Amino acid sequence: MSEQSLVKQGVAQGTSMAGAVLLVTVGVLEFLQGISAIAKDQVIIAGIEYTYQFDVTAWGWIHLVLGVIVAGIGAALFTGAGWARVGAMTICAVSIFANFLWLPYYPWWSITIIALNAVVIWAVATWNPEAF
Repeated sequence: MSEQSLVKQGVAQGTSMAGAVLLVTVGVLEFLQGISAIAKDQVIIAGIEYTYQFDVTAWGWIHLVLGVIVAGIGAALFTGAGWARVGAMTICAVSIFANFLWLPYYPWWSITIIALNAVVIWAVATWNPEAF
């Protein structure tokens, strides 16, 4: 294996471990965001021309369930198991989609989570645990 490949794998491994931490953190935050939307849905305001008509309480339940799944897969990603890597990429894609639809409610938060999920997908897809 070339030195450049080892460096790339080192970066991918480090980013994957950071991605696992990010997934757990994002999962906890999405869980809390879901609880907030369920408990106090009058606090969150959407524009009147929003195409995707969901009640904020429904969005709260979506984020609550998604948060639990994201945190669980993030914790499993620390093992480097193949299923956890596939699960991380899948749940990140679902999270990107959900946060795209959540853009009118909290645009900066949604954009941040979309970007972080993209980084996690790159890192997990690039990382080869058997390279070390």
